[in-house]
Amino acid sequence: MNRTLLVTGGSGSLGRRVMARASGWRAVGTYVSAPSASATVHLDIRDPASVRRVIAEVRPGAIVHTAAGRDRGDWAATADGAAHVALAAAGIRLVHVSSDAIFSGRLGEYDEQALPDPVYPYGAAKAAAETAVRAIDPTAAIVRTSLILGDGNGAHENLTRDLIAGRVKGALFTDEIRKPVHVDDLADALLELAAGDHAGVLNVAGADPISRYDLGVLVARRDGLDATAIPAASLKELGLARPADLRLLTAKAEKLLSVRLRGATEFVRPGTV
Repeated sequence: MNRTLLVTGGSGSLGRRVMARASGWRAVGTYVSAPSASATVHLDIRDPASVRRVIAEVRPGAIVHTAAGRDRGDWAATADGAAHVALAAAGIRLVHVSSDAIFSGRLGEYDEQALPDPVYPYGAAKAAAETAVRAIDPTAAIVRTSLILGDGNGAHENLTRDLIAGRVKGALFTDEIRKPVHVDDLADALLELAAGDHAGVLNVAGADPISRYDLGVLVARRDGLDATAIPAASLKELGLARPADLRLLTAKAEKLLSVRLRGATEFVRPGTV
């Protein structure tokens, strides 16, 4: 097997960990703004010609597509970009990272057969990306995941610290339930899938359903910060159009993958970073 691995978004928090953990691969990471130690190849996934050029030059045996728009509503990068990668990757093993944000949250629990019903722009863009990849390459693995954290650099970790410090305004929701995954567990799952032949959707999320607020409390306690300083709010009280309950069912991944998908109460605790 060709052991060259192309990681789109290699400069991002997930892409960096995929690169760092890609033992046995010659991993090549891409960036869009500035190169880094983990990402040395410029790639704008909004430009199909750029995508074709990079894939032709790198000649990977597998691609892990972690890149998406910098703005969470960036359709051109998140949705169109995924289609550009899938089209240019014809005949190459493709692992695409999707999201629980494609769902409304009305059902609470979601298995791999659940159909997207997004309620906000980011979810709609990720749903469109997933649909494009599935249509273009039925052999691709499509990984639906949840909040990604665990190494101190996750978006929820940064937001929690910023809220406590007063650097940003906002709150963590007490009634928005997710199943956070450790970035290293997710990276290992993506690499395992890159070397395999699983086709279609696979839910890869952590073991514990937890609210965004309670997750923030875990992060604060781990980091030695004042958890009582975290602003709390309720989606229901504010009437916000956000998915409230997004629990990805992971029985299939637990049977298919060798990686153990830990829960947040295990991996977000003092001494774990």
